[in-house]
Amino acid sequence: MILKIIGGLILWLLPVILVFPAAIFLPMQEAAMPRATSVERLPFDEARAFLENEVNTVDVAAAIGPSVAAINVGVPRDSASRFGDTPPELLPPELKELLPYLDEEVPQQQGSGSGFVVSLNGERFLVTNYHVVQDALREGTTRTVEGASIAAIFPGSNSDPIALRVLGANPSFDLALLTSNVSGDAFEGIVGIEIADSDEVRVGQKSIAIGNPFGLESTVTTGIISAVERFTPSVGRVRVPMLQTDAAINPGNSGGPLLNSQGQLIGINTSILNPEGRSSAGLGFAVPSNILLEALANLEMGGLSDIRYTRPTFGARVQPLGALPKGIREALDLPDEGVLIIGVLPGSPADKAGIRGSSEIVRLGPFDFETGGDVITAVNGEALNSAEQLNLLVSYESVAGEELRLDVLRDGEAVTLAVTLEVVP
Repeated sequence: MILKIIGGLILWLLPVILVFPAAIFLPMQEAAMPRATSVERLPFDEARAFLENEVNTVDVAAAIGPSVAAINVGVPRDSASRFGDTPPELLPPELKELLPYLDEEVPQQQGSGSGFVVSLNGERFLVTNYHVVQDALREGTTRTVEGASIAAIFPGSNSDPIALRVLGANPSFDLALLTSNVSGDAFEGIVGIEIADSDEVRVGQKSIAIGNPFGLESTVTTGIISAVERFTPSVGRVRVPMLQTDAAINPGNSGGPLLNSQGQLIGINTSILNPEGRSSAGLGFAVPSNILLEALANLEMGGLSDIRYTRPTFGARVQPLGALPKGIREALDLPDEGVLIIGVLPGSPADKAGIRGSSEIVRLGPFDFETGGDVITAVNGEALNSAEQLNLLVSYESVAGEELRLDVLRDGEAVTLAVTLEVVP
């Protein structure tokens, strides 16, 4: 009987032991494994925290960032587009939603860009693109239109925006030099950016852009130089051989610096290509720093200046023949290659060399074509096929006083002419 009772107890307790083993052994486990009460924070080791490339970017951003300003331009509503440098269709969706409210509340149309400080003869000025401030200026001058305003805000500044005026501008190079509206050094304490030799820039080297895209101050992006001497169709009033970079550049970056890994200026961020309406496609373009160096003397003198103040010019309007359909060339009895001289500027080097412009207009279908002018087929023995090539040879690879030999077709006959380049005041 007793054995039956003991056996029953064992059978009754066995499930309890099997179901709750943790209740028996858990306290022993807790005692054997002490629980941590806090997480130890390791000391920051910069040498290990950043890769060499990252350290460089951090250092450049810290050193140069304070010298890059957001430039805000206010223009009376009937004087310019609503966003100036930032087309509404390129705005982020959340900003597009605010447009109706902004239109009601803001008395001026607002645009934004970027600029950076340079030191000239002991004075500090702000450099930006001409197109950033163009809408605020009276046509053909550097004077501000009535009711317009230009102001700069530097990162970390708790003071009011600095009211600015345009001292000098060069529309050809899309450059402008700004100074304070008040006397004294408005940029006191701000270090001017060193300017490097952009002719030494190489494809593949690191590039750092700092600017104000979409009003986001002190935005830093990095990439490489994708190409040099890249001509784009919409920069300034002439074809400028630009630096191409894949560092992200968006509306509002215009006028900001493009830097090398030493934090030196190699270009001024100016334009982008945005196929299919994309704000950035890794195709950004910057005016080379050497062009800024070339233009600074005239910019500092004030007023509007142009390429002809510093570079030799040819003085002719041309039509690249390769751009014409073959049927048109055959109908006009023109060769397949070369550039047709449409017009010649009186007193220009082309005029003094005896270059002839078009003498008649021929109608083919619904279109009129100027013809009868000289066709330049080669310069110094180099075949000529585009206006950009002629511009590069004359204005960027030659100097005033240099003589160029031109191979010319005139009325079907081959002639050779010599043109002496000069800077036209």
